[in-house]
Formats: sequence, C-alpha cells, structure tokens
Amino acid sequence: MIRVLIVDDHAVVRFGLKSLIELYDNFEVVGECARGEDVLPLTKATRPDVVVMDIRMPGMNGIEACQEVVANVPETKVIMLTSYGDDEAVYASIMAGAMGYILKKTDSAKLVEAIERVAAGESLLDPQVTFKVLSQMKNIAAGKQSGKALTEMEKKVLLLIAEGKTNKQIAEEIFLAEKTVRNYVSKIFLKLNLSNRAAAAAYVSKKSPGFFIKS
Repeated sequence: MIRVLIVDDHAVVRFGLKSLIELYDNFEVVGECARGEDVLPLTKATRPDVVVMDIRMPGMNGIEACQEVVANVPETKVIMLTSYGDDEAVYASIMAGAMGYILKKTDSAKLVEAIERVAAGESLLDPQVTFKVLSQMKNIAAGKQSGKALTEMEKKVLLLIAEGKTNKQIAEEIFLAEKTVRNYVSKIFLKLNLSNRAAAAAYVSKKSPGFFIKS
C-alpha cells in the first residue's frame, strides 16, 4: 500500500487528485492540506510514502515545504505537481530535494505511475523539463553561476541571511512583508545555485566587500 499526502491550495484540485488516486487499490490517501505551513506537521503525523505537492501556494510555497520535509522526514518522497514548466521552478524543486516534477496536464495514468516509481525510490522528471534540469546540473558541475546578477535589494537580503537572520527578522529590518522576503530568498538561491542558508553564508564569506557596494 502506497500512502499519499496531497497538498494544493485549490480544493477542486485536491478532490480530483484524491478521487483519482483512490481508484487504485494499492494507494491510500492519508491526508490533504492547502498550505505549505501545514505540510511538515501533517507529514510527521501521517508518515506518507509520497507527498504530491503544488509548487505555487500563498504563504510558504511548495519548494520551501519540500525542503522541510526532506530535512525532517527523509523517508518521505516529494513530487512537485504544477501547471508551470519554467526553468526556475524546475531547478528550485530539484535543489529542494524533490524526487519528481510533474506538470498538471500530465496524463492521469502517468501521474499514478510517477507516484509508484517515486515510492519505489526512483527519481523522475516530466520529459518536457528533463533537458532544463540537466543543463542546470551541468552548470553546477562546472562551478558556474546562473549568470543573473543580484539586485541591490537581493544583495541586502543575502547579507542578512549570512548574519543568521530568519525571514521574519529580515522582513522587520528592511520593512518588507515576510512573504516578500521568502520570494527574495528563493530568487537569490536560484541565481547563485545555493541549496540552503549555510551555503549562502559561505558564499558571502568568499566575496570581496566591493561586491555588496552599489557602484
């Protein structure tokens, strides 16, 4: 029996996924939620084999929720399910530890197969996004940055991350909404090929002070 947790901020999508999955005798939907903030507590409570999660949600997004699950419940695998196949979302999902990235327009039978394969320990990607991820991984292997320059605000946020400040503390210091800071953090990590806050701090320590001074 494959235990599945469904995460999507749209009730209709959750209902559709639950109805589809429960058509198969070897699946059990052990829970569902609409917010990224609820994913880790519910994962700990239900111990699913696979979390099928939307990437774009208000508040904590799917990428951040995925990072929490991977760090705290490593035996649970995550599949990102989204309407978008853009480079940034693909790369960020894989860097967050997702085992699969499936577009919502994917055929239902292929989605079920994807859940089965991820539950069995396989890593997979939708064929339409495979090339994008491979290209990004080649850049990482070559030690290259994404080539996208940080804005002055992103540099400011990066410095505060390096100081060990939380998103909430950063938001209070630079007078932004916490959700806005989360978005900045995600963009910074993507641009610099960073996987976590410790990597961000290491990146700052290697840069010369002039990098953070506006020219």
